[in-house]
Amino acid sequence: MNDVISEIRRELEQNVDEQTRASSNRFFKEETKSYGVKTAIVTKMSKQYFKSISSESKEDIFALCEELLSSDYNEEAFIALKWADYLNPHYEPKDFAVFERWIGEYINNWAKCDTLCNHAVGTFIDMYPEYIESLKTWTASDNRWYRRAAAVTLILPARRGDYLDDVLEIADLLLTDEDDLVRKGYGWMLKEASREHQQEIFDYVMQNKKVMPCTALRYAIEKMPKDLRTKAMEK
Repeated sequence: MNDVISEIRRELEQNVDEQTRASSNRFFKEETKSYGVKTAIVTKMSKQYFKSISSESKEDIFALCEELLSSDYNEEAFIALKWADYLNPHYEPKDFAVFERWIGEYINNWAKCDTLCNHAVGTFIDMYPEYIESLKTWTASDNRWYRRAAAVTLILPARRGDYLDDVLEIADLLLTDEDDLVRKGYGWMLKEASREHQQEIFDYVMQNKKVMPCTALRYAIEKMPKDLRTKAMEK
């Protein structure tokens, strides 16, 4: 099994693109580790290598994911988090603790946070919606990535119009958060919810705009008609 990790690392090294590596850090405020491999190549690798391990147990694949995550390279993390998503037909309630631990131990930039939470954790929540209550506890964490995760986990469900009450409750809990990436996270969640619940999200913004940070407000109204955006932005 460890041969797979070695093969992945060797192939990543063979596909380094200097321009990609030079530009990769521009997307992050934090220092990150990156080979400099184009996303399309890494995505293709994640699918190809998953085929070679798909017959292994979920626990063994999760262990491989952790080995990749522990390197801290963005590309290795991307492959690991895609693998976690590919396992979604086999999720069980106990897997929430795995994902929760990964956020605390391995997630250290918005790309890793969103890749894990938009897909694996979001799908898990669809399967076991009672765990939305656990997302709400994340909003009180000192760790910015748990707080962002609480919102971005609901991006795809919110886009479908699901869990509106929970979306609004999480927005309430994060409303005056001082971290810019958390503000963007819950603003994004509200924006996606506005696709199916435009009036409810507009009303929420209007009720809270005196205290809602401008970054979150702008994200929340981005998909609304111009007249509503103008009204929301009025002093």
